[in-house]
Amino acid sequence: ADEHLDLDDGRWEDIHVVTGALKLFFRELPEPLVPFSHFDKFIAAIRNGTRPGFGDIPGGDTDPCPCRVIEYKEENRMSVQSVAIVFGPTLLRPAREEGNMAMHMVFQTQVVEHILNQYSYIF
Repeated sequence: ADEHLDLDDGRWEDIHVVTGALKLFFRELPEPLVPFSHFDKFIAAIRNGTRPGFGDIPGGDTDPCPCRVIEYKEENRMSVQSVAIVFGPTLLRPAREEGNMAMHMVFQTQVVEHILNQYSYIF
């Protein structure tokens, strides 16, 4: 909604509340940030050891929150890999959960890690 949140307010002191809300927001989107149509080809590319093609992903004109989090990794201990583990299954997910979810999570994490490492090049 158009509600303004003051993150300096004491209600937001617990970082787990903020990250939980952010993950819930991404999870509740009708389609993830990486569209459903890209899931299979990205997983296949990572599985085959090739680089996923990002040419037709919309966006890239905003400063993504995960990239800003990584900038402060010394203070918050959230490296690229940590952010990818936390947000991978939320930012990149299949339209229907099928097959080996644990194996998908490994590849989802690797795809999101690659996106974060190559963000400026991709977008």
